[in-house]
Amino acid sequence: MTVQDEMLAPASEQELSEVIAEAHSRRTPIGIFGGGTRIEGRSPEWLTLSTARLSGVVAYEPGEMTLIVRPGTPVSEIEEMLSRENQSLAFEPADLRGVLGGNGTPTIGGVVAANDSGPRRLRVGACRDHLLGVRFVDGQGRILKNGGRVMKNVTGLDLGKVMCGSFGTLGVLTEVVLKTLPAARATETLALPGLSVAQAVEVFSAALATPYDIAGAAWRDGTAYLRIEGLDRQVPYRSEKLRAMFRNREIDRIDAKGTRALWRSLRELDHFAGTAAPLWRLMVRPTDAGAITGRLAALGGAFSLDWGGGLIWYCGPGSGTQLRAALPSGHATLIRRGEAEGPAFTPPPPVVARLSDQLRRTFDPARILNPGLMDA
Repeated sequence: MTVQDEMLAPASEQELSEVIAEAHSRRTPIGIFGGGTRIEGRSPEWLTLSTARLSGVVAYEPGEMTLIVRPGTPVSEIEEMLSRENQSLAFEPADLRGVLGGNGTPTIGGVVAANDSGPRRLRVGACRDHLLGVRFVDGQGRILKNGGRVMKNVTGLDLGKVMCGSFGTLGVLTEVVLKTLPAARATETLALPGLSVAQAVEVFSAALATPYDIAGAAWRDGTAYLRIEGLDRQVPYRSEKLRAMFRNREIDRIDAKGTRALWRSLRELDHFAGTAAPLWRLMVRPTDAGAITGRLAALGGAFSLDWGGGLIWYCGPGSGTQLRAALPSGHATLIRRGEAEGPAFTPPPPVVARLSDQLRRTFDPARILNPGLMDA
């Protein structure tokens, strides 16, 4: 296989290494293609490298709660396998095909490359916090390994965290080692309607300060949602305590079946599907959410909150300059371009930019992997 092929689909790590080494020598740009669900950000002039044939579970040890898997493995297959052992990917990767217009299959490589983390992040951390190790081929064709199967292997964590969220600009994953966790035995949601963003953030702050292990805190269309998870006896107790805390507000209870459907909808942004308007992810301080959403409302779009107010999804008009000017801190990332112009990622501070440039020069000096994708 050579880089002249229209679609590069290596079947092994060694074959991938040879393909990228040739592309490096020719300075040929390559766009990395996983399951085809994150369809924006690649130039039609790039060669496309598919990880579809780099698929399959290498090892799964339920007793050790570790999973080694190749990047092209569908997330649905992983979740089905884990569910048979009453385990899960606790960070809840989202399926955004509905809002991005993709018709492919979400893969674990895409999840790790994007550091995709759902509503439970506020309780268990992001995808990178569950990543124990990686194998990858960098932009020079070198096969590199970092990390291991146990969390105490500290030497392997840093590079894995760098790869997680790099969107394929440093290398192409060939294996990832992930920590799995037991699935929740019981769950329910408390819905508090009729709240402004500021009121919702107050509710979130109070609930998250309790010992009741809130596993989701989101707001949409004037209603704040608190997800409770735990053992069969814990959930009713926690629910009762929380309802007592907010007894002066209207509260509706949503059962386990309804809870699963609700948080899937929130995670997958169903409320922003069916439109081509630009979609932005704003990561902010929760205490700033009220002021920021006030500025966003003036732009004429719609928004929802997750992570207790630390994540704002905004769908509607407005340039990147306007969106970023609305943030006293944090950053804005363009998830669905629509008619929006300018860089998808917030330009990093000078120190971060220098570090990022050093990483690119170390792992992909010719900048052939997803070139320009994360440039300001």
